[in-house]
Amino acid sequence: MQKDPDYYIQGVLDSNRLMLSRTITLIESSLPAHQEMAGKIIEKLLAHTGKAIRLGITGVPGAGKSTFIESFGTMLTERGHQVAVLAIDPSSARSGGSVLGDKTRMLELSVNDNAFIRPSPSGGTLGGVARKTRETMLACEAAGFDVIIIETVGVGQSETAVASMVDFFLVLMIAGAGDELQGIKKGILEVADSIVINKADGDNVVRAERARREYEAALHILTPGSVNWTPLVLTCSALKQSGLNEIWETVTRHRIALQASGELELKRKKQALDWMHFLLEEGLKTWFYTHPHIHTNLPKLTSAVEQQTISPTGGAGQLLDFLKQQSLDNSGS
Repeated sequence: MQKDPDYYIQGVLDSNRLMLSRTITLIESSLPAHQEMAGKIIEKLLAHTGKAIRLGITGVPGAGKSTFIESFGTMLTERGHQVAVLAIDPSSARSGGSVLGDKTRMLELSVNDNAFIRPSPSGGTLGGVARKTRETMLACEAAGFDVIIIETVGVGQSETAVASMVDFFLVLMIAGAGDELQGIKKGILEVADSIVINKADGDNVVRAERARREYEAALHILTPGSVNWTPLVLTCSALKQSGLNEIWETVTRHRIALQASGELELKRKKQALDWMHFLLEEGLKTWFYTHPHIHTNLPKLTSAVEQQTISPTGGAGQLLDFLKQQSLDNSGS
């Protein structure tokens, strides 16, 4: 491994794909030396980030997300944009990753000179995914990509994690698969900036329009996440490449509205602060569980709680009291 951070920084700023990939590999590594190096690199790249449109995309199974991203991303590259697609996958620890899967599902985009596809391995936790994806996003922005698409291919809270790091959150749906409103959680609707009904082609056009009206009605009873934007429900056919222009126009109108009101800047500041607090909590948790005293005594207290010879409150209290006392001892020395 090259030990000079400037080697990676200059390579990324020169839009060198190989150097960008190597930098992301450092970001994804769990080795302390690599993490330290990646931290220095990201710190220096920070001044070259922040100008890209950050777009999050999620969708129900079968919504045609890969086809949509490929068609949408290809359209953007044809308009002169540099597009990076980052896949956030909390399930990849079980599946063994999705590098090959992503590139075989997006064949055209994966060989496009103006596009870059990179999945984020989970590292076993959603927090691990979010950390790697955020820093990878910054590296891609510094490398000159002006549209960053973050795709969530997992389940559970991964949608919320993606929504917390993007400017615009798009939820992809399909019609004709039963009760449309049953296919998505209320919490996801609340963070959506737009819902798009895909596969609105052939015999499905009428069903897609009906689903669009149903989602519009559902959104009306929810409080919008922004006072400057009312979420829109659109239809498209990624396969036929219809409706994609309207979706991009919606994304750009949203950006203009939030920029003009100052909300975009405030949103990104809040995301950065929330991220710092999240990393602080994660760091404290790691430090706590790797402390020698905790590592030695936690199994004993776990057994005692299971045997009901000590309460969960008492067990946690003993471990925390030790650290508090140690902190007082250190501050007095």
